Amino acid sequence: MDYSENKPIWPGSSSFTVGNTPFGFFDSDTVFQEHADKFAKYAAQHVGYPVMDVELQDINFYTAFEAAIIEYSNQVNQVNIVNNLVNTIGIETASSFMNDNGFTNTVVANSFGYITKLSKAYGTEGESGGYTTWHTASIEMVVGQQTYSIRDAVETSLGITLADTNGIEVRRVIHNAPPALVRYFDPFVGTGLGSQQLLDSFDFGGFSPSVNFMMMPLHADLMRLQTIEFNDRIRKSHYSFDIHGDNIRIYPVPTKSGSNLEPFFENVWFEFMFEQEKINDAVLFGNTALTTGAISDASNIPYTYQKYTTINDMGRAWIIRYGSAIAKEMLGYIRSKYSSVPIPNGEVTLNGSDLVSQGQSEKEALITQLREFLEKMTKEQMLTRQNTEATQMNEMMAKIPLRLYVG
Repeated sequence: MDYSENKPIWPGSSSFTVGNTPFGFFDSDTVFQEHADKFAKYAAQHVGYPVMDVELQDINFYTAFEAAIIEYSNQVNQVNIVNNLVNTIGIETASSFMNDNGFTNTVVANSFGYITKLSKAYGTEGESGGYTTWHTASIEMVVGQQTYSIRDAVETSLGITLADTNGIEVRRVIHNAPPALVRYFDPFVGTGLGSQQLLDSFDFGGFSPSVNFMMMPLHADLMRLQTIEFNDRIRKSHYSFDIHGDNIRIYPVPTKSGSNLEPFFENVWFEFMFEQEKINDAVLFGNTALTTGAISDASNIPYTYQKYTTINDMGRAWIIRYGSAIAKEMLGYIRSKYSSVPIPNGEVTLNGSDLVSQGQSEKEALITQLREFLEKMTKEQMLTRQNTEATQMNEMMAKIPLRLYVG
């Protein structure tokens, strides 16, 4: 249809062709093509046709139809994002399991993926897991020298040159002691009374692998290992230290034993992280292989417009009503260009402002209705309903007398 011609009055019928809508999101959908002309007729009759002339063209009705589907998709996808964002954060936006429609019309199962990723960030700070790599470097002690450069030690140990902006976060200064794991899983624990009494004094009991270790939960073992290591760092170290900026200061002053340093002053080892690596790993959740970016928030989770073909009749009914309200609002704006039209012996007042007000009110009512319905479909609300149903069912079952079986 040639819309360049001045055809202000709708003729009563239309014929949709691809390209008649502003964006063309649904033009290739055969069901949309079929319903576009039916919608135009419905919307025209909704504002008074054929009793009254309707100053709209086919393209106005098609635009209203497309806009209504877009709004419906927007409302539905908002609920989908609320339901599924926490389960999809960190997923690469071009993952192979997603098609051109992203997560649209896809069931996203609940998972602990995001919680696991978040817990690893806490693990980095708690020195138990995490994403960030820990590096090790050492400082060679010098008699009489207490202060040493951490940056120099890192560059020497790793054979690198650090940029001024590459900060270092020292996490642990290591005392040269047997690993806690070796002492905790000592195969001779429990076989000697002295060793057993020593463990008892530290409240470790007889948790030997050969006795009752297998009955203990894993977290209990981890906590005991951490207790041994913490005890070493607090009570058994031969020296103490302070860290100020990029320098570490050792107490007491390194001294000689004969012609050599005291054994425990020969080297100080420390474990550290590069601050920039820590920041990068926090941003990428440890996935440095990302090439196209990852889902981070509601703005880039891949949900597309719902295909009109897949929308059920209940959704299509809402779209028709909302599109008709848009068409009514359009007609109101057109008639509002002139408040009245002169006729012989008088003038006719146009109802443009009334149509605009009615169209806007109908749109707001439909949006409110749809949002209230969709909010009941969130996972939180569905779980609440299931919990209520289960509670009521249990109460009903409790009132039913048990059967008596006679053997």
